[in-house]
Amino acid sequence: MRPIYLDHNATTPLLPEAAEAMRAIESTAFGNPSSAHSAGRKARQALENARECIADLLGANPDEVTFTSGATEANNLAVLGLAPPGASSGVIASHLEHPCVLEPLRQLETRGVPITWWPVNRRGIVEPAPLHANTRLICLMFANHETGAVQPIRDLVASHPSHIMWHCDAAQAVGKIPVNFRDLSVTTLSASAHKFGGPKGVGVLITKRGTTLHPLMFGGHQQQGKRPGTEPVALAVGMQAALVRMVANMTANRTTLESLRAQLANRLREIASPVQVNGPEISATDVVPTTLNISFPGCRADVLLMSLDLAGVACSTGSACSSGSLLPSPVLKAMGVPDDVLRSALRFSLSPLTTIADIDEAANRIGYAIEITRTSRSKAGQSHPS
Repeated sequence: MRPIYLDHNATTPLLPEAAEAMRAIESTAFGNPSSAHSAGRKARQALENARECIADLLGANPDEVTFTSGATEANNLAVLGLAPPGASSGVIASHLEHPCVLEPLRQLETRGVPITWWPVNRRGIVEPAPLHANTRLICLMFANHETGAVQPIRDLVASHPSHIMWHCDAAQAVGKIPVNFRDLSVTTLSASAHKFGGPKGVGVLITKRGTTLHPLMFGGHQQQGKRPGTEPVALAVGMQAALVRMVANMTANRTTLESLRAQLANRLREIASPVQVNGPEISATDVVPTTLNISFPGCRADVLLMSLDLAGVACSTGSACSSGSLLPSPVLKAMGVPDDVLRSALRFSLSPLTTIADIDEAANRIGYAIEITRTSRSKAGQSHPS
């Protein structure tokens, strides 16, 4: 039974272009980019070329791009580095955020910073509430990691006072939908290479010029002191190569992914009803088409997940960073999803490498697993009447 990988929101296979770019750099420009000799200068040139290219593709200036180990570090740096300490300045966020934004926010709470939580509608879109006078920072992701719902970032920034800082976690958006830092007008924006075919271990934080960002680490001059330490040249070059390919093919990829997402949802409705799509409807445009979150009432998601793994289908019950938890998804819970729907939700995430044959075969295996699960539950209920 061939494996079918439908967990691309967790991580993506490394693109050949990225692997080749890294191999070439490791053999020709392996020096420390901070060294003054020719090997160091060659590495520095490769690093800065990658920085300039990534900045251009994301609508930023090169000096606004800081390389990090990934979106987790970038989000921590933004949230903890932007938020003024103490109760005199407040922060706004929603429970849609990824754990690597929520946990730094909880750290701020322990330091006396008040956090206000915006409500969320059933489609997974935030519903802004009136601001407190002390609000200084708003954290709002671009595309949700569980439902794919795209937040109206640009419009929200434009409709709020200009002195408020905005941090945007764009890890699930970059490389999949257009992302332009300048156009969004946010203060900081994060991305991670392995979410779009780049290597693990590298990401970026883009910070608007003139912004005071307090570093989390100390001990070096690199990257304007925002993130000291020897920069990972090969990883940055791999990220550049992956992003170039994904941006170049974005329109075609979106068309393909919208078709695949609709095909999977429709097949599951045919063979596994009742089902419920969580988040934007299938025909919606405010969704990243890599993501389909769907519930199968009458089934337990953790049981289904194990059954599908045995059947060769890789999917998830939510964020990879919290997949070890047996608690219901905080994202779906914030959306007000009913309990039976909440506890039976699975996330299937696609990539341009996914084929229609993958979708058809996956749907058959998923349908069979659901039939077995529901039948077993029904028999158990008959054997143990209440």
